[in-house]
Amino acid sequence: MATDDLDDNCWLLVHEVRLRGVVDGTDEVVEVRVVEAGLAKRVPKGLRLTEAGHEHHAQWARVAPGEVEVAVERAYQRFLTLNLELIRVCNDWQVRPGGAPNDHTDPTYDWSVVDRLVTIDDRVGPILRTATQHVMRFGGYRPRLRHARQRVNDGDYEWLTSPRIDSYHTVWMQLHEDLLLALGRDRASESE
Repeated sequence: MATDDLDDNCWLLVHEVRLRGVVDGTDEVVEVRVVEAGLAKRVPKGLRLTEAGHEHHAQWARVAPGEVEVAVERAYQRFLTLNLELIRVCNDWQVRPGGAPNDHTDPTYDWSVVDRLVTIDDRVGPILRTATQHVMRFGGYRPRLRHARQRVNDGDYEWLTSPRIDSYHTVWMQLHEDLLLALGRDRASESE
């Protein structure tokens, strides 16, 4: 099967696998089509991209030069400022001033960190709205971030930084990677 024959559902699955590394429990028909196209393979934990999958996905994920690229670049630049703030929030959530691990026994300290997360979340909303106006796949991040934020507000603190779930940090990292993919960049280019 040629990649030209793949529909949006197939490409969205390839995209999810690219962002998560391994995905399981997907639509079996879509999964079979992606595997038959040579873009992914079945591994014990789920679906993983092949080398060809990475190459084809990079082409699919890259936005077209022009107005869309300019809009995504602007969103990305605004995101970078918030990214630095979120890194600090996540660090402060795990380690208290002075370097001691945060044992989460001081609610005043914890809520001060959560309040900073809420501020960042409020500020990323307009960035995501702009990006979504130009690239629809960015529309899924807002509800996922909001869900994680609500879980943290409800006292489910693992929803801030746990890598095992769609925590705020996990979704944020996927958004960051997706912005880079849309612009044809990687993390190494960011440090330049």
